[in-house]
Amino acid sequence: MNPDLLGPLMFGAALLLIFTGYPVAFALGGTALIFAGIGIHMELLDFAMMQAISQRIFGVMQSYTLLAVPFFILMGTILERTGLAKDLLRTMGIAFGPLRGGLGFSVIIVGTLLAAATGVVGATVVAMGMIALPVMLKYNYSKPLATGIISASGTLGQVIPPSIVLIVLADQLGVSVGDLFVGSLLPGLMLAAMYLIYVAGVAVTRPAAAPAMPAEDRTMHGWELWSQIIWVMMPPLVLIVVVLGSIFIGWATPTEAGAFGAVGAMILAFLNRRLSWGSVRESMDTTAKLTSMVLFILVGSQTFSLVFRGLYGDLWIEDLLTGLPGGEIGFLVLVNLAIFVLGFFIDFFEIAFIIVPLVAPVAARILAPMFEGFDEPARMALVWFGVLIGMNLQTSFLTPPFGFSLFYLRGVAPPEVRTGHIYRGAVPFIAIQVIGLLLLFYFPELVTWLISIGFGQQN
Repeated sequence: MNPDLLGPLMFGAALLLIFTGYPVAFALGGTALIFAGIGIHMELLDFAMMQAISQRIFGVMQSYTLLAVPFFILMGTILERTGLAKDLLRTMGIAFGPLRGGLGFSVIIVGTLLAAATGVVGATVVAMGMIALPVMLKYNYSKPLATGIISASGTLGQVIPPSIVLIVLADQLGVSVGDLFVGSLLPGLMLAAMYLIYVAGVAVTRPAAAPAMPAEDRTMHGWELWSQIIWVMMPPLVLIVVVLGSIFIGWATPTEAGAFGAVGAMILAFLNRRLSWGSVRESMDTTAKLTSMVLFILVGSQTFSLVFRGLYGDLWIEDLLTGLPGGEIGFLVLVNLAIFVLGFFIDFFEIAFIIVPLVAPVAARILAPMFEGFDEPARMALVWFGVLIGMNLQTSFLTPPFGFSLFYLRGVAPPEVRTGHIYRGAVPFIAIQVIGLLLLFYFPELVTWLISIGFGQQN
């Protein structure tokens, strides 16, 4: 066998196993061990190199940055399981009720807050689908519009901090989590604003698709309504602002802020008399399952990465990407297209642990000249590249027929909502996502501006 083919064959074998539905962690680890045996037999690898696998696993377990993952998951699940998210949606729905499209506005705003609280796309889409979709259908919202709003709002968890996706992505790119949080804030809020503008346009041009809430169902008015808004909105909003603010201005690391956020969510639930042993146990169970999945995949990817580099697969990837026509444009088009297509079939964590570490060194070298005005061009290039990947995957998660967000919503939608409604509803928001990607590409300042004035740079 030609030794130069082992790297590409190993990469292809891992993807083939993943596409067949084999557990990702074991697909990566198993492929690595098989090709390590082949490499040792062909005297391309030294058996002693395999001892480094245990060191890498212990390095993962000791990662202070990754400790933020379970804290932010726990924070979001506590807010969801204790019903605080449902209160947010009900109150915002009444506040915007007199307006055509008001329920749509409230779903996008609450979806943005939930994205900032949970940081997990699946959890946000399912929660919003169960809470908001029946209400929107009750008030005669267009089925495609209602499902499109919920699917798109739920995917904001990809790019609005404190996203679990951004924490993992920062770890794999080798950049500060704080930088990636700061860099993704304006693009995430920009997308939410574009969603609001679209819903407002639909409400004006097609009033029947987004009607106002009937007057008899708007049970609160005046000071009663405002006091309810303040009571329901302010505590979680203050919690999110404090958590993110402490990271942005450098008072706390993401891990410390995540721990504070988890405790703060429990305090809010307690003050609202929603905290129970059952809700805490369910939240901790969800946190443990998701965190364990991430760490198992990370351990498998570390083993895969070690053997892949031992077989010079990294040099194959580098030669492939640096030899593309068009320089950085050709690199960005190919990598983003590959990630977009892979996002149809495998979850973000698999993409982050398999693809991102392979392309990050090339990205730093090829894209750094675009940021020559900064003290650390390679660092800024990777932060921009990371936000671009997050928004790209967000678009992939929305795109029929395989978008994960659409599948999540289909699982909780009532029978009268057909798959065709969900697919049609996603199309306008996909167009918005593409516009957002183009703006991000042509105006990197959307990512770099807050960092350039001193925010971020916290690990």
